[in-house]
Amino acid sequence: MAQREWVEKDFYKVLGVASDASESEIKRVAKKLLAENHPDRNPGNATADEKYKEVGEARDVLTDPSKRKEYDETRRLFANGGFGRRFPGGGGGGGGFSGGFGGDGAEFNLGDLFDQAGQTGGANIGDLFGGLFGRGAQQPRPSRPRRGNDLETETELSFLEATKGVAMPLRLTSPAPCTNCHGSGAKPGTSPRVCATCNGSGVISRNQGAFGFSEPCTDCRGSGSIIDEPCDECRGTGVTTRTRTINVRIPPGVEDGQRIRLAGQGEAGLRGAPSGDLYVTVHVRPDKVFGRDGDDLTVSVPVSFHELALGTTLSVPTLEGKVGVRVPKGTSDGRILRVRGRGVPKRSGGHGDLLVTVNVAVPPGLEGEAAEALEAYAKAERASGFDPRANWQGNV
Repeated sequence: MAQREWVEKDFYKVLGVASDASESEIKRVAKKLLAENHPDRNPGNATADEKYKEVGEARDVLTDPSKRKEYDETRRLFANGGFGRRFPGGGGGGGGFSGGFGGDGAEFNLGDLFDQAGQTGGANIGDLFGGLFGRGAQQPRPSRPRRGNDLETETELSFLEATKGVAMPLRLTSPAPCTNCHGSGAKPGTSPRVCATCNGSGVISRNQGAFGFSEPCTDCRGSGSIIDEPCDECRGTGVTTRTRTINVRIPPGVEDGQRIRLAGQGEAGLRGAPSGDLYVTVHVRPDKVFGRDGDDLTVSVPVSFHELALGTTLSVPTLEGKVGVRVPKGTSDGRILRVRGRGVPKRSGGHGDLLVTVNVAVPPGLEGEAAEALEAYAKAERASGFDPRANWQGNV
């Protein structure tokens, strides 16, 4: 059961952040730790593998607002002694209980509740303590099937695949719905039946002295249904571990390190319960020609001095072929020329811009007519009074 595990785990300590850390800080720290302890970077390192799992679990809880709130409340309850003392024989006292409390010589242990809940996977902590302090008369709520766990994987794309989008297969080995019973857990040709003890709710109510409790049904183990003939393949769980291939559509414009959520593609839930989600972290290989600045595509083009001085039109590559870019007369080295709408596709529609940086390429050596022509130009430049360092701060 998640709540019991939370009592024993300090997710903030795992990440090394304060309990009031922002969601963005938690994501940043978790991303760094996951990269450092990733199995691909630490083959055969059991310590790194365990750390990778702990960080992933901590991130999943602390970056989900509802889970984080529930985690903080659960930890706070136990830290404040909410389950720290015992009520003997129906007497009042202190701030909580741990071993149990009773009336008429009976003793009730809260640890039993947690153990049962962990086995059934059906009841939550609200169901277990729902009858305590005045809610015992309420009708037990139907048990909700336990959703499958989320899974994570990684993939690597080329720069062009990331910017233009790509459909690709991902091969996963993970718990998935049993193909023999289609996830029901029952032998083909049969079906689970509703538990007669709890009427399918998965919980039963009982009174303990002055208190009322809802606890997991012992007959169906909190699932709300009973399987008389379990499936031979999955032994009644509805889940088997198998290798499967799923087709993933990577949207255009995905960035390096971005996580893509695939709903329902994670670990299968027990007995037909909903599957978890699959999170795919994308790594983008650098490109030899293109760079990226947000939604803008960047490229550097080498030019000669005379092209900048006299002006020219350059043939520049884009994601969709080449485009002509006009270089105005008298353009300075390092200037950035913008071409609208030729950049990376935006999530909101449209495209960013193409940013073309022009850089002068100086020939390694000039001889003959070229050298003579350059000397003549230098003389004409000096005669015109042009000084390239006239406004240079180094002259001060």
